[in-house]
Amino acid sequence: MTQKSSIAILGGGCFWCTEAVYNRVKGVISLMPGYAGGKLENPSYHEVCEGTTGHAEVIRVEFDPQTISFKKLLEIFFDIHDPTTLNRQGNDVGTQYRSSIFYSDNEQKKETVDYIKSLKDNKTFMREIVTEVQPLIKFYPAENYHKDYYDKNEYAPYCNLIISPKIKHFEEKYASLLK
Repeated sequence: MTQKSSIAILGGGCFWCTEAVYNRVKGVISLMPGYAGGKLENPSYHEVCEGTTGHAEVIRVEFDPQTISFKKLLEIFFDIHDPTTLNRQGNDVGTQYRSSIFYSDNEQKKETVDYIKSLKDNKTFMREIVTEVQPLIKFYPAENYHKDYYDKNEYAPYCNLIISPKIKHFEEKYASLLK
């Protein structure tokens, strides 16, 4: 982490999806898929997929707050996944796919809580937002083969059918934020 950078830990379902979008965001310095929010130390992908570790699939976003704000990262986050489905994103079902934000300080917590409140007040979603907001206790990096998964497997069926439309939506809506 550089002296000027900040960290956000975001869980919007499958970390391949969220990483693929944030890889294209101007101001994002580095990304790491991983796990947070559970009780098992150093979990593996297979253990997390069993749904018994308590961990969520997340991405660790290192970003330059002079280029992109935490609030803008939140805006993108709530736009690229469904924060109203409990323990699922599309066909990915289980607590590991829950919508979650793990804050690293009180400022991130306040910004997150205030942003969710504004979404609720504006009735942005038809259903209740179920995104968990918790302090970050520990982040565990995922296995290396998950890093840049979409970019390495763009034409695989899951990537083509699930992730590509999310990227297209992001690129159309947030063209000014593209790297």
